Amino acid sequence: MPAAENSYESISLAIIGSGGAGALTAGAIILEAAASSGWYGIMNRSVGPQIRGGEAAALVRLANHRVDCMNKEYDLLIAIDWKNAERFASEMPLAKHGLVLSDPTAGEVPTEIGGLQSNIASVAMKDLAKEIPGGRENMIAVGMAAAIIGLSLESIMDIVTAKLSKKGGEVVEAGRKCIVTGMAQVAKFTDQLKLQNPEKTDAGRWLITGNEAVGYGAVRGGIRFAAAYPITPATEVLEWLAPALSKVGGALVQAEDELSSINMIIGASFGGRASITATSGPGLALMVEALGLATASEVPIVVVDVMRGGPSTGIPTKSEQSDLNIAIHGCHGDAPHIVVAPLSVSDCIFTAQWAVYLAEAMQTAAILLSDQSLGQARVIIDKPANIAFFAKRKIYQGNREETYNRYAITADGISPMAIPGTPGGQYTADGLTHNVRGAPSSTESDHRDQHDKRERKIANFDYGDHWADIGNPDVDAGSDFTILVWGSMAGPTREAIHTLGCEGIKVKLVAMRLLAPFLKQPFLAALKGCDRTLIVEQTHSGQFHNYLRSQCDLPGEIRHFHRPGPHLIGAQEIVDQIRDWKNS
Repeated sequence: MPAAENSYESISLAIIGSGGAGALTAGAIILEAAASSGWYGIMNRSVGPQIRGGEAAALVRLANHRVDCMNKEYDLLIAIDWKNAERFASEMPLAKHGLVLSDPTAGEVPTEIGGLQSNIASVAMKDLAKEIPGGRENMIAVGMAAAIIGLSLESIMDIVTAKLSKKGGEVVEAGRKCIVTGMAQVAKFTDQLKLQNPEKTDAGRWLITGNEAVGYGAVRGGIRFAAAYPITPATEVLEWLAPALSKVGGALVQAEDELSSINMIIGASFGGRASITATSGPGLALMVEALGLATASEVPIVVVDVMRGGPSTGIPTKSEQSDLNIAIHGCHGDAPHIVVAPLSVSDCIFTAQWAVYLAEAMQTAAILLSDQSLGQARVIIDKPANIAFFAKRKIYQGNREETYNRYAITADGISPMAIPGTPGGQYTADGLTHNVRGAPSSTESDHRDQHDKRERKIANFDYGDHWADIGNPDVDAGSDFTILVWGSMAGPTREAIHTLGCEGIKVKLVAMRLLAPFLKQPFLAALKGCDRTLIVEQTHSGQFHNYLRSQCDLPGEIRHFHRPGPHLIGAQEIVDQIRDWKNS
């Protein structure tokens, strides 16, 4: 919505082109320049599943306040070319005042883009780039976008110089000339879309992706070994961890497949190293048997699942929340374990650190459910606080004078774990039902006692208030509605609640971070007094809704809004759901 003096408190722009045209690089430069200028922002990307070529779009939103999701509509669209644009046109609807800039040699604007003929302008980006030795159209696009939204020449030049310096002085100079040329082309548009001046702050801000944040949180939580096989959209977790672990005395191994990677981290953790792997849905499916092994043998591990559209290969480059069922119920037999989900890119740091802490403290498997929209989004965030959670498992200190019972039945279900080589600490760890010493057993009592032990330690652990984010700073007391979500749906829901609050509609947020075990009493307490609750999720079958109903009777009137990917549920859609309910 426009603010005073013909400026906007939030601007959304898209830079599109075929694979290799540099659209994503252009978007990253705009976002980084905005960060250096004091704004907040987020960049998502829309790409096809092709290894090379195909379509690519940088989707950027900038604002004077924290943003966790994209806006409903786009104010500016710059097309380097229109190749395959129809594949993602629905993901970037234009606002009525939206401006489209495209190269006349690229052809007509596709009808799917919106057909706002009065707001379409031609700029010969290709010809302009040819006039500059080494020039590229994407740098022309950066200059145009910067001029239109109000980014300074200095801020853009600093980022371009830093990003291109490794390629040599000639490339830097070509990029700088392209920026100036691009800015000069759009003087007549510069009064249309201006971003409000940022609020001055001395606080440091970070530019980080969800995948990088997961890696950082994991290392901060004590992870010192990782093994994984690359898979979209989780690979960046591994790319970040590889150099980071080497700096803290750890290591990362690229395994030959997902089965090897999870078994490697089980082995490393058995040896005393807090360990992690990262994958996506197809990889998690392969890891299920080994997850049961870690649970039965009580070896702590963390498995990060950056979810994508499924089933099978699905849509590797798009987001969905549809791995919830396999994460919670996937193991055969009764295998209680931990499932957590970050609620924003910045929350990926905390949730990853917490997942390591939970796995180590309870000697069990913890699954962290991120998704493509969180993992590959690059966001400007406030510098996170330093949290005290650090991996700390109960260790057997060694005593040759007494028998070591690795799986001793204890009040809290957690028994001391011996590190290989500990005097008197020899034991067998495998997936067979065992007695307290770890020796294989097929007796009913051992089977029952070990089941009870593993269930007790998960059910009785003190998770504190971290299991969910509850409340709404815009509602002092009472609420007309509650919106119940998990994971990446928290971002658009927060924005929807703010919009509704400005209309006088009070809405409470319950965003679940801990999905398993299900904490029934805190959950029902959070919903106490709620007459109308809207459940929102990004799945086709309503997995979250079905899971909640399987755990307890949901109070009051319930409505359910859900759909699969690839088109993400936005804040405005959630607003419309509440408005319609209120008026019905």
